[in-house]
Amino acid sequence: MVVELKDVVAGYLPGVNILNGANLIARKGELIGIIGPNGAGKSTLLKAIFGMVKVREGTITVNGESVIGLKSDKLVQRGVGFVPQTNNVFPSLTIEENLQMGLFQAPKTYSERLEFVTGIFAELGKRLKQRAGSLSGGERQMVAMSRALMMDPAVLLLDEPSAGLSPVRQDDAFIRVSDINKAGVTTIMVEQNARRCLQICDRGYVLDQGRDAYEGSGRDLLNDPKVIGLYLGTLGSDGV
Repeated sequence: MVVELKDVVAGYLPGVNILNGANLIARKGELIGIIGPNGAGKSTLLKAIFGMVKVREGTITVNGESVIGLKSDKLVQRGVGFVPQTNNVFPSLTIEENLQMGLFQAPKTYSERLEFVTGIFAELGKRLKQRAGSLSGGERQMVAMSRALMMDPAVLLLDEPSAGLSPVRQDDAFIRVSDINKAGVTTIMVEQNARRCLQICDRGYVLDQGRDAYEGSGRDLLNDPKVIGLYLGTLGSDGV
């Protein structure tokens, strides 16, 4: 088991919980999708794993060890990579410098890890000297994912990788996520485009009011009448 959440209660403000007993399991090599309505706690779940929100009850383990209370640098050392939805690159730095920032804890492995990430994002390897601030939204997303992959994470957390992208770029983003996962990286993805997310993930969780309302294979959730009626009717219809 790479990641396991059990009965997690968490929130940003005292006495206000966003997660109300959330559960999740990610096994080695799996691509896990998390969908649900706005305000369901999807991004908060990722932030709870990455130590960005106060966990009040429950357990969160990575490779069998508790990560509750750890700071982000310690979580990266433990093998947790996180790509936030916005402000996820250093715009004044080049692509190469962004990748180096992702590896500041283990700079000696730079050449090896650069080979790995440019194997997935080949176009970045040709543009290492380009400033990240000059890139499109989709290209920045590639840089952000690559930077998180530089530390060879046990699990990669992606917060809405298709957000704000054009339909064509959204397709590119989902292809990239699949490529990362096929390269052996366990991946947990929060995504508003519910249909497209379920089409590519091994298993999915539907969050509602901070709890996992449904869980199953991506295919099963896509075809579950309750999930269709409650969530897929209004979520991600562009992804059909």
